[in-house]
Amino acid sequence: MKAPTKEDIARVKGMGFLLNRGTQNFSGRIVPRGCVFSAEDLKTVTEIAEKFGDGHVLATVRLCVEITGIPYESIDDAVAFAEAHGLHFGGTGSRIRPVTACKGTTCIYGNYDTQQLARELYDRYYIGWRSANLPHKFKICVGGCPNSCMKPSLNDFGVEGHRAPVYDIEQCRGCKVCQVEKNCPVHAAHVENGKMHIDKTLCKTCGVCTGKCPFGAVAKESPVRYQIYVGGTWGKHTRMATALPEMVSRDEIFPMLEKVMLWFKDNAYAKERLGAAIDRLGEEKLLEDLKGDALLSRKDEILAAPVKARP
Repeated sequence: MKAPTKEDIARVKGMGFLLNRGTQNFSGRIVPRGCVFSAEDLKTVTEIAEKFGDGHVLATVRLCVEITGIPYESIDDAVAFAEAHGLHFGGTGSRIRPVTACKGTTCIYGNYDTQQLARELYDRYYIGWRSANLPHKFKICVGGCPNSCMKPSLNDFGVEGHRAPVYDIEQCRGCKVCQVEKNCPVHAAHVENGKMHIDKTLCKTCGVCTGKCPFGAVAKESPVRYQIYVGGTWGKHTRMATALPEMVSRDEIFPMLEKVMLWFKDNAYAKERLGAAIDRLGEEKLLEDLKGDALLSRKDEILAAPVKARP
């Protein structure tokens, strides 16, 4: 068995296979749709590990799994086997990386179905845009509430679900123990002069108070709005993302994501992260360019253009 060449290593890196340190074998990364593996998927992962790898599987921080110890000669067969069972290797290179999502679908604090949104983003962009060459990696993160467990603000594009309380002061009875005040995690609600008040400067629109009032002063349902974060990074160079000034509806998430990725492709240099491009050109330019549909109208042109070389 001959050692893989530099060309071999580069070819399979783009497919989701990374050379294991000190060996001639590779780890292959399998990306779950919507951040969830079914029991059947896990059986397939086990079979791939036994057939093509060294029998071991490890979890990654972006909710994927890596099968270790795969010889170069077995990589194409492993890919074909996975795809025949509905799974895909990938998640490396200067392209859209695996979408991550918190467990908001089942979490008591989750304001919406995070896994469903992650599945749509996976289908539309991780799979749909997998051939798009970007200046650098591009990470998408879905968070269910302002607890920020998945750190949307440290990703290139982060989504965070919010619920602002819908309050009818006429329904408030000024209870001695106000359930809204009692449950508010940031102490934004308080009873004063026989009525509950919400300090909007403190309220995080986390949704915890939704439905807590037994008399309906705070409605049992309130619309979910989404805070979008752009240009966050973590690691050697850390940057808190730019929060877009207005929250959006669910349907507005997708065109906004496309505009951000097109802006990235159109403005960043090769090997430059989105956040670095924003800092170089200014947040004002980013926010101005995201208005309207000019970027979307140039979509085919921008995607077809080569990545800009650094001057």
